Amino acid sequence: MKFRTLMRHIREGIKNIFRNGWMTFASVAAVTTTLILVAVFLALVLNLNQMATNIEKDVQISTIIDRTADEEQIVELGEELEQIEGIEKVQFSSRDDELTKLMDSMGEEGQAWGMFEQDNPLHHTYYVDPTNPEQTEQIASQIKSLNYVDDVLYGQDVIQKLFEFNNYARTIGLGLIIALVFTAIFLISNTIKITIIARSTEIGIQKLVGAKNSFIRWPFFIEGALLGILGSVIPITVILSGYYYIYSNFNDAITIPFVELLPFNPFAWQLAGMVLLIGAVIGVWGSVMSVRKFLKV
Repeated sequence: MKFRTLMRHIREGIKNIFRNGWMTFASVAAVTTTLILVAVFLALVLNLNQMATNIEKDVQISTIIDRTADEEQIVELGEELEQIEGIEKVQFSSRDDELTKLMDSMGEEGQAWGMFEQDNPLHHTYYVDPTNPEQTEQIASQIKSLNYVDDVLYGQDVIQKLFEFNNYARTIGLGLIIALVFTAIFLISNTIKITIIARSTEIGIQKLVGAKNSFIRWPFFIEGALLGILGSVIPITVILSGYYYIYSNFNDAITIPFVELLPFNPFAWQLAGMVLLIGAVIGVWGSVMSVRKFLKV
């Protein structure tokens, strides 16, 4: 496409927006409302995804070694653990290390455990990191079947519920975003349809004198893209202002493990780019849906 032709299409697209002022306003307002909801759900889904990733990174299987196992048997167990498929890392912790960690975790009250330093009741332990946290249960089951294993701990009930919650949250969030995007496409599509109907005679004449469909389509594509971009400006401003306020005032106050908001920068730029892109894409898509039918004039 020649540069002059492209500029002509852009001018026509802008003219269409001003030519149907009230419909443009109504369409942009409706798209703005829809994209605000899309941006809110995007921010929630992305933060939930980050929290889920944090949780998954910390999933670890504690392999409690039988107290009757000697040094050679413990080494043999470690080698068997490393051979299990799906294990990223195996780390040994002696019973003395376990006692030290226990005492440190209990603070001043942990000093009471000092009396057990000569007769430590704890077990040697292997800590196993699975490559894929969702395979934790399967790997734990294989570890249980090995010799010299006294017990396997990985928070079975909590881990399973967390994975289920994360999967539901991601699925529902994405489902709502898709539904809202289709709603915005429908709204833009209707605006373009009204523009095309108002210009049906002009379009018919263009086709009679040999204008190609692509020549007629482009101004409507540009109009749709501009409607989508205009409709994304306010949502980006609103959601980023709100997120900045929440991040600045509440992120440091959150003390729940694994719950941490994404840093404002670069998250703000990523979210703004996604909303702007979604706005432009749904605008063009809405135009495509309308123009394809009405170009049969």
